[in-house]
Amino acid sequence: MTLPKFDSLNVGDEIPALTTPLVSRHILALYCGASGDHNPIHVDLDFAKSSGLDDVIAHGMLSAGYLAQMLTNWIPQSALRSFKNRFTAMTQIGDTVTCSGKIVEKFEKDGEKFVRLELYTNTPQAQTIVAEAEVVLT
Repeated sequence: MTLPKFDSLNVGDEIPALTTPLVSRHILALYCGASGDHNPIHVDLDFAKSSGLDDVIAHGMLSAGYLAQMLTNWIPQSALRSFKNRFTAMTQIGDTVTCSGKIVEKFEKDGEKFVRLELYTNTPQAQTIVAEAEVVLT
């Protein structure tokens, strides 16, 4: 992996996007085991329907994990200084999640060079996460 250089980046530049395979019940079951989040809204159809949904929904943190994967495909994890996100809609079974991001600010702090990124996850129906990250570059 070649670390992007601070001086070669500009506000408005997009980072390489990530598109996931279709969200399936199998992926949700695997994520339940990996994360320890066994909330029935993610795996139990009867529970989801009793909660007013048509089907189970994906874990919000699964999509946040996809955003983190997109970032660490672009920069090493050690360059990540902050990451925060807000869930804005649900991801459904059969959705493809598309992660994208762009540089919104370049700045220096305590002798380090940073870029601030706006990040998003989208499904065919909605934008599901709005996020922000700061990474340090050379």
